Parts: sequence; structure tokens; C-alpha cells
Amino acid sequence: MINLFKVKAKQRENAENLNGKPHVKKQTAGELRLHKDISELNLPKSCTISFPNGKDELMNFEVTIRPDEGYYLGGTFVFTFQVPSVYPHEPPKVKCKTKVYHPNIDLEGNVCLNILREDWKPVLNVNTVIYGLYHLYTQPNYEDPLNHDAAAVLRDNPKMFESNVRRAIAGGYVGQTFFPRCVS
Repeated sequence: MINLFKVKAKQRENAENLNGKPHVKKQTAGELRLHKDISELNLPKSCTISFPNGKDELMNFEVTIRPDEGYYLGGTFVFTFQVPSVYPHEPPKVKCKTKVYHPNIDLEGNVCLNILREDWKPVLNVNTVIYGLYHLYTQPNYEDPLNHDAAAVLRDNPKMFESNVRRAIAGGYVGQTFFPRCVS
């Protein structure tokens, strides 16, 4: 069966091309929703958003978090966001570019945040995800870890955990793992 809508759209596109009008790329529903979400962002003062590939690459951006309280106070942590074209029906893919000693972020930068996995719902948005990431730094969660060693230390010896975090963000070793300096 012929899809008449596709045929009509193709005819319209061909007619526009013959008229000398430049072809304008249409935005996907995901791009439109993300544009709306970004225009309505209400970030904490300690979070910033940037577009390293330019504003035309709306679906790929970075968020920088500088916690103003907790274990990670003074650190600077950069996350990449890759937003799928089917957003908001699928969550953005988020990775931490900054190597960090954290129970909910592994050494490859994978992030354990429930709203990025099983608890994602289309009513959630980028603002919610950024607040969730910020919350990971102000209140790390040892009950759902990606870095099991860090989680065990946080659970069993919070003072040692704090010492390990300070050493890691200052640029040093925790166990056999070196962490580059990320404190300003």
C-alpha cells in the first residue's frame, strides 16, 4: 500500500527544490522537545551547560557540576549528554568525563542514576537529570553502586571515604588508581 502522506511530502519537497528555495532540515520531535527543555532550564548556581560542537549540535552537550557542599566540595566534574532522536521516550545517555572516586560513577564514567534507566518517564527532562547528577555529589548513594569499593568505604567508614575523595580530587592515588586533579 502506498503511503500517500510520504508521496505528497516528496512531491512538495521536489517542487520547493525546483523553485530554488533552500532545503531546510526539519527538526525531529526529540530536538523540538530538547530545545524547549533547554530554554526552560533552571539550574543550580553550581551547574553550567555548554555546547562544545556549537548550538547547531543541540543533541550533544556538556554539563559541568561544581558541588557547593558535601564530600566533593570544590571539585569540577564534566558530563557529556547524548540525547537520542526519540527523546523524551528514551533518556539521554550521560557519561562523566572526569575520572572520579564515587560509589555511583565507575572509572569509565558510567553513571548509576535510576532516572537514566528503569525509572525514566517521558515527563522527566534534562533539568531533572542535571539535578539528579548534582544530588549524587551532595548525597552519594552506597546502596546502588557502580564502584563497589567506594560504596563499601562510604558505608563502613565515612571518614576514610571523605579522605579518599579529598585525595582523589586533589590529584592522587586511591589504592592502585590514580585520579587527575579536578579541584580549582
